[in-house]
Amino acid sequence: MKNIVILYGELPQNAHKDDMDTLAQVKAISEVLRDAGYSVTPVMLSLNLQAAKDRLREIQPDLVFNLVESVAGHGRLIYLGTALLDALKIPYTGVHTDAMFITSNKLLAKQRFQSANIPTPMWFTREQLRSGAQIPPERYIMKSVWEHASIGLSEASIRQTNQAEELCQALEQQQAELGGEGFAETYIDGREFNLSLLADSDGTPTVLPIAEIVFQGYDNGKAKIVDYRAKWEESSFEYVNTVRAFDTLAEDDPLNRRLQIIALDCWYAFGLRGYARVDFRVSDAGEPFVLEVNANPCLSPDAGFAAAAVRAGVTYRETLVRIIAAGSLNE
Repeated sequence: MKNIVILYGELPQNAHKDDMDTLAQVKAISEVLRDAGYSVTPVMLSLNLQAAKDRLREIQPDLVFNLVESVAGHGRLIYLGTALLDALKIPYTGVHTDAMFITSNKLLAKQRFQSANIPTPMWFTREQLRSGAQIPPERYIMKSVWEHASIGLSEASIRQTNQAEELCQALEQQQAELGGEGFAETYIDGREFNLSLLADSDGTPTVLPIAEIVFQGYDNGKAKIVDYRAKWEESSFEYVNTVRAFDTLAEDDPLNRRLQIIALDCWYAFGLRGYARVDFRVSDAGEPFVLEVNANPCLSPDAGFAAAAVRAGVTYRETLVRIIAAGSLNE
């Protein structure tokens, strides 16, 4: 298996840093795989599916490395890449189309958490709020249903209220920033952990070393969230002071084990393949809650997934080769 296509989504004309990160991944992965002896061809997926279809048939790849995170700036179209590859019967890395669609829609993911008895923060849709749902007096964080990479997320996304109408109005005010559709989730004031999972050659997942996001210098009045500034604006306080740390659970084996068990539960509940990341919040009482499952986490060399792999003794090149090997099991 030496002929590889890297499939990525067309960027919008007004592409931001989160969009441009896809191109950085394409470049880094292409270079490493070529050094490893693979023939690599990047192919862009646009709303003109026929163009991508023709290009793939021309190249006839042994496997496609799927990096589609959005198409033309629309996160809800993330599944188009795998759906096209399914139709063409071309094997690819990562999850199948159904898992890609469910994990990309946070409301569908919430329903899967609930049915699988996986702990997740309570949530309300805009429709529920409009109908006058009774909501407990809590802090709520407003999130996008479809967009990822912390798009639309800031301190202004958090509201303290027990009024459904007030929360609904807040969601509607942030509609544009949230990519058109949002929901409200109970804000868990506590610690944040990322658990990366990488499949072995037979597809069995291994949980990589647990990373905690440490919020340095955040006073009691500042919300501890990985918002858009923390992820993408390098000169911001949030970016500089949200630090990835390993081994913070070295003396808390019960929590360490529980997070790993829940992450594996997510793997099987969602039908994940190849690689994934599960993001947690842990309350001050020590209770873990899954925020989301990322079926195609960022694979840039400096991103959290690669850092966790290196921490486990797996080089960046080995990580990519293992992802490709797991992708061949999709045939």
